[in-house]
Amino acid sequence: MTTASHPAQHHMMGLTLHNTALGIGAVFLLFGVLGFIPGITTNYGAMNFAGHESGAMLLGVFQVSVLHNIVHLLFGVAGISMARTNPTARWFLLGGGIVYLVLWIYGLVIDMNGAANFVPFNSADNWLHLVLGLGMVGLGLWLGRDAMEKTKGRTS
Repeated sequence: MTTASHPAQHHMMGLTLHNTALGIGAVFLLFGVLGFIPGITTNYGAMNFAGHESGAMLLGVFQVSVLHNIVHLLFGVAGISMARTNPTARWFLLGGGIVYLVLWIYGLVIDMNGAANFVPFNSADNWLHLVLGLGMVGLGLWLGRDAMEKTKGRTS
């Protein structure tokens, strides 16, 4: 038999909408920066602004370009700034998760060697997009539910 956890338990573990959105935003910011560091990004000299021809690989696994890194930086800034309130933190997690699920589907249907792969993506990126999308949506729903219960408890 399983039981639902109490919102106070999440708070004690540090799992709040604020901390979660802030942490995820910081990780995106970090990886956006790491994408511009030779050595951490292999084949750095083969990085293009955009497109599937970019030969740079973050951590030797994830295909990146200047555009890809900039998107991570912007996503990180959005997460950090939206972490300030519960509603905006929740929207970052839910909206960002949905964006990553759409990117996962997009990565599945495009030709990896075609013009549609402009960001660019490879299969490792696709798996990461699936995990990020499911994780962010799941956390946004789970932690958001707890925040909504707290809010309802204050008004009633």
